[in-house]
Amino acid sequence: MKQAIHPSKHTVIFMMGVSGVGKSTIGALLAKQLEVPFFDGDDYHSKANISKMSKGAPLTDLDRHDWLHALNALATQQLKTNSCIIACSALKESYRTILETAIEASTKWIFLHGTFQQIKERLQHRNHHFMTSDLLQSQFDTLEIPQNALQIDIHLSPKEMVTEIQKSLPIKTQFGLIGLGVMGKSLSRNLAQKGVRISMYNRHVTEVEEDIAINFKKEFKELASALPFDVLPDFVKSLETPRKIMLMVNSGSAIDAVIENLLPFLSQGDSIIDGGNSNYNKTKERFDFLKSKGIHFIGVGVSGGEEGALKGPSIMPGGDIKAYQQVQPFLELIAAKDKNGAPCCSYIGNEGSGHFVKMIHNGIEYVEMQLLADVCTVLKAKGNTSDQIADIFEQWKPTTNSYLLEITSTILRKKEGDDWLVNKIMDTAGNKGTGNWATIATAELGVPSTLIASALFARYTSFYKAERVAASKQFNSENITVPKISIEDLHNAYQFARIINHYQGFKLIQEASEHFKWALNLSELARIWTNGCIIRSDYMIELVTTFKTTNNLFAHKNTIQALKTRKSAIKKVVSECVLIELPIPSLSNAIHFFNNITTANSSANLIQAQRDYFGAHTYQRKEDDTGQFYHTDWKLNEPEKPTAHGNTSN
Repeated sequence: MKQAIHPSKHTVIFMMGVSGVGKSTIGALLAKQLEVPFFDGDDYHSKANISKMSKGAPLTDLDRHDWLHALNALATQQLKTNSCIIACSALKESYRTILETAIEASTKWIFLHGTFQQIKERLQHRNHHFMTSDLLQSQFDTLEIPQNALQIDIHLSPKEMVTEIQKSLPIKTQFGLIGLGVMGKSLSRNLAQKGVRISMYNRHVTEVEEDIAINFKKEFKELASALPFDVLPDFVKSLETPRKIMLMVNSGSAIDAVIENLLPFLSQGDSIIDGGNSNYNKTKERFDFLKSKGIHFIGVGVSGGEEGALKGPSIMPGGDIKAYQQVQPFLELIAAKDKNGAPCCSYIGNEGSGHFVKMIHNGIEYVEMQLLADVCTVLKAKGNTSDQIADIFEQWKPTTNSYLLEITSTILRKKEGDDWLVNKIMDTAGNKGTGNWATIATAELGVPSTLIASALFARYTSFYKAERVAASKQFNSENITVPKISIEDLHNAYQFARIINHYQGFKLIQEASEHFKWALNLSELARIWTNGCIIRSDYMIELVTTFKTTNNLFAHKNTIQALKTRKSAIKKVVSECVLIELPIPSLSNAIHFFNNITTANSSANLIQAQRDYFGAHTYQRKEDDTGQFYHTDWKLNEPEKPTAHGNTSN
């Protein structure tokens, strides 16, 4: 169902004037344009009043008393849930006073005016109209022209009158967007399609960015009621309060510049929503800064790309819970829906938590993409064409489907001339920083999310194209050996590595939740990642249930069994690729991490001894369960009893 739009929060528009000016016609047209209820005041007259007027007798103030109060009651009732338009003659100031009793602050007046002759001619062309010339004259004699109304001349056509009203009436919108790049445009259209009345702003840069918002509005019919701006104060004034403004601009200094420019025009209680890929640490700084100004700041992760933003993305909002509740209806309205029809949007937690989980989402995404690239490397080395690889991926869908698997299959089938397009694309993969931030975060928090780092560094390595070409000639690393790997083993290895990827990603989120005291819900996070986002998959749907009983995938029986079943396959795949010098960075990292995390007694004891040797960093002993730390003078030739050094170590 299309959500009703109201011109401003809790507003009633009274369309007034003498009979024949077109109050009902214009009121109904305007109501349709604004998508608010319309009521014709004449429908609320008593039978006695209708009978009296039909006999040519004018109504007295006493006749109108109950009628005016009935319309006031109607307006009051409507304002509890919506805005509306009411057509009513309201010729005297005293009548208008009754109509706006107790709702004056939520009332707007539009006065349709014309000459006696104009209106008389109109009435003469109406069939079965009971208004005589004498009654019409009595209305003109009674009319007290309002001082606080928007006056519209009836010589205009109905369409022109409605347009003039929309231009002149200070109609407020519900939601504002700043930045009309790819994502900003898609989100604007998404909101408009869902019935939200929006204001859109894009900066004006002479000969570079001119009339962006105006031209964008003209391009799509769903934006007919949207208000376009390239003047920031006018944009802010167009929004109902408390204002809800979403920034879709580049992360970094651009966000701070927009906030600085916005602040002079905002009021306490307004909300700024950063929908870009901002660093979660910067989000926390902006959260604290704006809180001191009385402005809410909500860091929102948005995943789904251009298509997702238009049709329904996965949305990850973080910030103050009360501030989120103000924008919640809008974000949930445009979000993708899970298998049960619930929005793929959920409050994540305080401060920068929304942007943090979006950052890790992107880290998981980096790995999922690299794993598919690794698989393609093996399949191509086995002699498969792009079409044949796409066919293999199609065969994997029943057990291993994901959005990225689907689009990779589509990409591989795309041809340009006699060759597949992917073969013509330069093998240098870019990134926009979130993978870098995720790698920094995993190092800062001390969590071994090795696959994210591996996928990131694979992209970095790709940029050394000239050096790779030279090295391949020098070391003869471009060999033609066909890998002795079955499709089944490769499929199992791929599934094994994906489990490790999701384990590491969610483990990083869980550790951050505990460190920052965010109290994140992994099951709910997995749920909002089941649709709309780039990493949506059948496996993600499984994780919704898995995380209801544990936050550690390695402690879940299904995960344990899946890894045990597929471990031999990934060992075969990785060892064979190493032997024939085939680069599969993420597949190989997955088994190396698994071997490390499942080793009860590692070589880290030697590393700690080395640290104690050159830096006196101390160590703990296996036979001492008190947590005591020790230091040894390793240069002495004879055995020495270690010296206790308290319960701390660096």
